Amino acid sequence: MTQEQLDDLVALLDLEPIEVDYFRGRSPAVSLQRVFGGQVAGQALVAAGRTVPEGRAVHSLHAYFLVGGDPTVPILYTVDRMRDGRSFSARRVIAVQHGRPIFALSASFHVGEAGLDHQDAMPEAPDPERLPPVQEVLAPYEDVLGTWWTRPRPFDLRYVGEHPWVARQRGGPQPARSQVWMRAAGRLPDPALLHVCALAYASDLTLLDSVLLAHGRSWGEPGVTGASLDHAMWFHRPFRADEWLLYDQEAPSVSSARGLARGRIFTRDGRLAVSVVQEGLLRVDPPPAGAPTA
Repeated sequence: MTQEQLDDLVALLDLEPIEVDYFRGRSPAVSLQRVFGGQVAGQALVAAGRTVPEGRAVHSLHAYFLVGGDPTVPILYTVDRMRDGRSFSARRVIAVQHGRPIFALSASFHVGEAGLDHQDAMPEAPDPERLPPVQEVLAPYEDVLGTWWTRPRPFDLRYVGEHPWVARQRGGPQPARSQVWMRAAGRLPDPALLHVCALAYASDLTLLDSVLLAHGRSWGEPGVTGASLDHAMWFHRPFRADEWLLYDQEAPSVSSARGLARGRIFTRDGRLAVSVVQEGLLRVDPPPAGAPTA
């Protein structure tokens, strides 16, 4: 991991304003069939945040992935200023390519207030420095997986326990749970919105791993395809995306070719910073015995 990849991510999140409440985003020059979901979510949140009065931080977002994005053309983001109240602002963002919506996001921003405070306890996990980077873990499988995971990336990811691909080699179902330490692969500028948008990007990298673990499968194996369908995040406490964060993930349900995954993101000192929920499309070929084929 290098600062260069992180600088590329920061540039990716620096949208071009083209008119009031209209922004243009680009995609990186990588060989993907469709735009990475975390990218469009992060860019849409940037667009929303740039229209909000100063001093209001995002506290929640809800998004739907409508159509796979085309990485070869720019993305137009249009912002609807739904409400600006005394304490809250609400925004709706539509991402458009080729004349049709590909992504829709609603986000709410809050000035922040004093009040009651409690949280779940942070689960136990080894220190991230004791764990190998994901590139090192998957290097022996590059001839099968390709370079998507082994190339330099803007986030340093370190799995607690086995990576799903490695666990699959042993065969059999695993607990539907995954933990990953993550941080930006270098120092980010200080604006809080940038850290939130960078984490929105990273939150889509590993969350659906737990969906497949319970069935002894993993992304990258033949016959397994999927895509993010929706994504929701709640931001509870301040954090920096360039400091270690523990992403604790689980999959409570998989049915009808859809898997639900939940995640909790903790700062290293144990504060619950973010909650995440995502549903993903999951297709396995051939389908399990007894599954409908129509």
